[in-house]
Amino acid sequence: MRVAVGSYRLLRSHFPGRLSNLHKRGMRLVQFHPLDGGGVRVGAELGPGLDVVDLKACDTSVPGTVKELLEMGDQGLERARRALSSGRHVLKRSDVRILSPVLSPEKLVCVGLNYRDHCLEQNAPIPKEPIIFNKFPNAITGPFHDIVLPPESQEVDWEVELAFVIGRRGKHIKEEEALSYVAGFTVANDVSARDWQMKRNGKQWLLGKTFESFCPLGPALVTADAVADPHKLGIRCLLNGELVQSSNTEQMIFRTQALVSWVSKFVTLTPGDVFLTGTPPGVGVFRKPPLFLKKGDVVECQIDQLGSIVNKVL
Repeated sequence: MRVAVGSYRLLRSHFPGRLSNLHKRGMRLVQFHPLDGGGVRVGAELGPGLDVVDLKACDTSVPGTVKELLEMGDQGLERARRALSSGRHVLKRSDVRILSPVLSPEKLVCVGLNYRDHCLEQNAPIPKEPIIFNKFPNAITGPFHDIVLPPESQEVDWEVELAFVIGRRGKHIKEEEALSYVAGFTVANDVSARDWQMKRNGKQWLLGKTFESFCPLGPALVTADAVADPHKLGIRCLLNGELVQSSNTEQMIFRTQALVSWVSKFVTLTPGDVFLTGTPPGVGVFRKPPLFLKKGDVVECQIDQLGSIVNKVL
């Protein structure tokens, strides 16, 4: 149900005394379907798990997807900020279905062995250069959508990861300028079929990483200006309520700016490109005995300041 609010009363109920500064503190951009019908919409969370402002309903010049918004550059983000600060068209959280904040990136870039504590977990040497692989974009699914176990694999594993999204086009980006190319951060689960990744098909990673639904992403793209330090965030994964991964992004070997600069040596980065930055220890394959996902499991991935994604396994 859509609630058109002509004043700031409803927003003040979420952010008492702080509405005038709301648009200056960054945004939590989301994509959603209204449950009463309609296509993909761009919105902004009023806070983690809170109601959503329908930005396009506030301003028809706001495009239909977050990717298109990023492609507009600073102009698009400023339109979104003005729409958010208007205080109108607030939707109850229960009346929307939250989707991935990016649905069709040109590139979905992944980084392997990028946590020191994860390298220690498997007695692997610390990489001297980023280990880059990819998933196909069709692996992306929503933050509360189901993970579907493929019949081709019996060893499907979880990996909580910090993800970031590129906000502007760039090639050969200098490391000291790289953060200015990042639109924001979100939570990802790099679901992995370990039998395909580690045993079959020459032990190459792509097929084991890219089954459909193997990249839950969201719930919001938290703009970079709203995250004080993306490399000092607690990061956790729970399996059926039990903590299985717990670390901090300060354990990352190659940080955001290094990854942007490195990958841009090889390809042109474009707005909407998604990076998954690696996982901490605690994955199932290295447990004794190994533990893999089964039907009925519930996986929750959490990152401080960014939120959490919860996916049931089917």
